[in-house]
Amino acid sequence: MISRLPLILFFIALISIVLPLSAQDNGPVKVYTFEEFEPRLYQETDSVYVVNFWATWCAPCVKEIPYFEKLQEMYKDDKVKVLFVSLDFVTQIENRVVPFIERMNMQAEVVLLNDPRSNRWIPMVSEKWTGAIPATLVYTKGHRAFYEREFNFEELEEIILPLIN
Repeated sequence: MISRLPLILFFIALISIVLPLSAQDNGPVKVYTFEEFEPRLYQETDSVYVVNFWATWCAPCVKEIPYFEKLQEMYKDDKVKVLFVSLDFVTQIENRVVPFIERMNMQAEVVLLNDPRSNRWIPMVSEKWTGAIPATLVYTKGHRAFYEREFNFEELEEIILPLIN
């Protein structure tokens, strides 16, 4: 009789590879592949979307988080929606990302993009993006702008105000 153990081990290994690539709910942080996440870059509503790509290990990213949080809080009645897209490793959600979110008291939505094919999806976010972070996409109906840089609050407000008035 042929042992089925190698086949079982193969399927366990396959599941451990595929499972992290599908959308998962990890408490306050949902995990997406790029295909699952991409529709979030093209929502057709009357809101202004501010999508910030960041990581816990990126000092300029961490420095600007309070400015994005303040932007969402000040302009939530004007339908400004901030989305933080973490580029941390999916294996660091529980021990690094979630504690970071709690420590920073982040109120805006945070998702984690778990897609190792960055050379494929980075230009799909913006042809201007070299892959460096922080990076921010601001869009609404009729307007789309991409920024590969760090912001302060006044600079963010300068971008948003014409879009809500």
